[in-house]
Amino acid sequence: MSTPLLLQALAALGAAAPAAAGVLALRRRRDGAERGGREAELLAKLAELTAERDELVRTASCDPLTGVWNYRHLQLTLDREIERARRAEATAIDPRPLAVLMIEVAGFDAVVAEHGRARANAMLRDLAQRLAMEIRGCDTLGRYGGEEFLALLPDTGPEGAAQVAERLCWSVRRHRLTDRHPGESADPGERSGLTASVGLAVLPRDGAHSAVLLRAADRALAAARAAGGDRWRSTEQLPPEPAGPDASPAPGKVSSGPGGGPPTPHATTVGPGPTGDRP
Repeated sequence: MSTPLLLQALAALGAAAPAAAGVLALRRRRDGAERGGREAELLAKLAELTAERDELVRTASCDPLTGVWNYRHLQLTLDREIERARRAEATAIDPRPLAVLMIEVAGFDAVVAEHGRARANAMLRDLAQRLAMEIRGCDTLGRYGGEEFLALLPDTGPEGAAQVAERLCWSVRRHRLTDRHPGESADPGERSGLTASVGLAVLPRDGAHSAVLLRAADRALAAARAAGGDRWRSTEQLPPEPAGPDASPAPGKVSSGPGGGPPTPHATTVGPGPTGDRP
């Protein structure tokens, strides 16, 4: 090829190179924008799926009527707390107690008869939320079934659990009617007429497994109910169960919560009085 033709060819290539580079840069920017758009879309979809998953987990763990934890979540939490207390006992000098309170609310039949099922359900929901406010953030309150609730109190011994039991009885006793109809007068001193019976069991004193603890709390609840309700009972105040493979250890001394006015905040070392009777 002659020199002039070679120079023309090189000139043509030199003129086309910037245009080609510009096209390539535009294509890269477009591809980057498309890729960024796809990444943003995928991230948004991932966030949506995560929110839906969290909602499903919450729905599967919450009681639809009261909004507190349900039976399944209570069982899982109780097993987890027992295992945590067992590990702490094996590795620490001082064991970490766990208190279980079984709560039965009485008086809803009269509420249903007088006000109807819908209003009784609204009262049960409001009462459950109030009970949840009477315990710490690290505690767990859930609906065990019907008008029964279960409270799990980690790192709480017999004295502190007794104070919580007394406070829960007091809160139910002072609960007022809610969800009034428009124009219906409200009596400031009117109560709902509900009362609570509470059974108290503590790990490791009353057992080292969930079934044993729940059975001990249920026995204490039955004793509180048999005594007239509106009170709590602990396993210390019960006759010992017959010896068997699942028999719980001999109970230690438990004192009850305070009487009279509103109970003091929950502690683990103080609690005067020998019983959980209403003052």
